[in-house]
Amino acid sequence: MNATTQLATLKPQSEQTPKHKDPKRYLWLLSPALPLIGLAAATGYAIAPKKLRAVAALGPVMLHGVIPFIDKIVGADAENHPEEAIKQLEQDPYYMRIVKAYIPLQYLTTIVGAYAASRKGTPLIDQIVLGMSVGAVNGIALNTAHELSHKSEKTYHYLSHLALLPTGYIHFRIEHPYGHHKRVATPEDPASSQMGETFWQFWPRTVIGSFKSAIEIEKARLKRRGKGWWSLDNELLQGWAMAGAFHATMIAVFGRRVIPFMATQAVYGFTLFEVINYLEHYGLKRQKLDNGKYERTMPEHSWNNNSMVTNLFLYQLQRHSDHHAYPTRSFQALRHFEDVPQLPAGYASLLLPAIIPGWWFKLMDQRVVDNYKGDLNKANVHVKARARLFAKYGVVDKQLEEVES
Repeated sequence: MNATTQLATLKPQSEQTPKHKDPKRYLWLLSPALPLIGLAAATGYAIAPKKLRAVAALGPVMLHGVIPFIDKIVGADAENHPEEAIKQLEQDPYYMRIVKAYIPLQYLTTIVGAYAASRKGTPLIDQIVLGMSVGAVNGIALNTAHELSHKSEKTYHYLSHLALLPTGYIHFRIEHPYGHHKRVATPEDPASSQMGETFWQFWPRTVIGSFKSAIEIEKARLKRRGKGWWSLDNELLQGWAMAGAFHATMIAVFGRRVIPFMATQAVYGFTLFEVINYLEHYGLKRQKLDNGKYERTMPEHSWNNNSMVTNLFLYQLQRHSDHHAYPTRSFQALRHFEDVPQLPAGYASLLLPAIIPGWWFKLMDQRVVDNYKGDLNKANVHVKARARLFAKYGVVDKQLEEVES
């Protein structure tokens, strides 16, 4: 060993390897700043409901119009951090502080929105529109809950529940990490959309199916611990009690006039998140192995996208391929993969197409076919659309052949 090598081994690690600098480190602050859009809508309406009536719709306008427009102008960001910097990024508490900062702003927005919507003289239509603006904030809060739910610390699980209280979508904390991640990209998963399935067919299947799945998962967990359903350790009951207390408090403080607003923000919020769920695995399928089990979840089992602005707002949720392959990886360290299915645009740009079946199928069905090189037997195809799609793309249905033989 020469003198130079010896000297290097004696240097502190910080001197040997320069600390990696995240070029988007401060841009991530856009995510907890997102509730300010809903807060501006609610505050503006509360101050001058007649003059600033249009501002009540600021949330949907930003979400479905302005952000997609900016996304298109700014473009994509496919840069990955060097592998040697991943551990450093994962251990930096700054990023988790950003995630947690969303929650108090989310609640402030909800309270101001409830005040504006519940005042005497506020028309029902304005209550509903305000509910949509605040619902956009609380719907995106499910993504905050998503990031927190994948952490092992119990404190983060309770913070995840806090983010979910306004929408009441408590079961997501249980079903997503322990149900969806286990069954993703299979016909058995209620949260994986199927080729030919419209969003309006997917919505009841995922909402009801995920709810039932969460109950089954929690029952099994409690049983393993020798406890029954009515246990204080039941995380679903804990979350539902917290959600019930929150909504009861809102009604007690603002009166029954707040109910249309609260109902709208909840339904719009979790529906918005389920639209994103609909995008993420459409038509993709993990293949069965000879032992009857599905292959391991890999990056190719999720649709990926790198639209920079939406990624900054959503903790890189669009890098979904890496997330499902490595579920515990924190958002700041998620990687882009070139050779995986790619969406035609960012999530924000696809929210409207996803709820309009003809538009969505035109955008996506050919992509599914191309991904499987024309063999739809490898795709996750909706049973009611199977015959039509196989006929349209000239594919022999091997499943049908097996039944007939």
